[in-house]
Amino acid sequence: MNLSSLSFFRSLRKDNHQFAVIGLGRFGRSVCLTLHNFGYQVLATDIDEKRVSEALTEGIVGHALQLDSTEPAALKEAGIFEFDTVIIAIGNYVQESIITTLNVKEAGVPHVVAKASSEVHRKLLRRVGADHVVFPEYEAGCALARTLTKPAILDRFDLDPDNSIVELIVPDEFHGKTITELQLRNRYGLNLLAVSHDGKFLINPDPTKRLERGSAMVVIGCNKDINRLPI
Repeated sequence: MNLSSLSFFRSLRKDNHQFAVIGLGRFGRSVCLTLHNFGYQVLATDIDEKRVSEALTEGIVGHALQLDSTEPAALKEAGIFEFDTVIIAIGNYVQESIITTLNVKEAGVPHVVAKASSEVHRKLLRRVGADHVVFPEYEAGCALARTLTKPAILDRFDLDPDNSIVELIVPDEFHGKTITELQLRNRYGLNLLAVSHDGKFLINPDPTKRLERGSAMVVIGCNKDINRLPI
C-alpha cells in the first residue's frame, strides 16, 4: 500500500461482510478462499462453467454463478451491482477486464478493485474508474528479486518508494552487542522496532538487550540506509 491508496482504504465500510469476485483464475480463487475463510460472504462469477463448479465443489465460496461480466444485464440480474465492494480478477483478458470494470462503476458500485496484467492495463483500468488496481505478478517479481539479492531480509513493507519497514536476520557483526552499543540511529539512520526472542517479538526492546546470531530484528528507515546494513 502507498499514500495514494489511503483514501480508498479509508472509504471501505468496516461493517461490510459481503464481497463479489469476478473471475476465478488463480488470483480470483485465492481472494475468494481467503475472504471465505475469514467468514465473509462471497459471490463469485466466471464465464467458464467448469471454474464455477470447481469453486463450489471445493467450498472456497458460498455462492458462484456462470455469467458473462461484459454484459451489464447479466451483472444486474446476479445482484453484483448491489455489492459495496467488487473485485475484478480477470487480469489476463484485458478487454473483458476493462469492460467489466466500466460496467460495475457505471452501475454505481462504490469500491472496485481490479487486477492489472501490465502497466498499460493498469492505466486503462484507472481511466475507466477502478478505485484500486493491484499488480500481483509485478509485486511478486519485485519480492522475489529482493529475496534473491538480500536473503537476510525476511519480510518487507514499503511505506513509500523511499522508506520501508523490514524484518531481517541479525547480522553476524551485531551478535553479542547491546542495542545501545549498536547505535543504529547514529550509524545507519535506522530505528529498531522489535527483536525476536524465544519465538516471539519484543516490541521496543530494552537498550541493554543483546542481539543474537540467527534471531530476527525489525527496523524502519530509508531504503538507502537499510541497504547499508552488513547483510
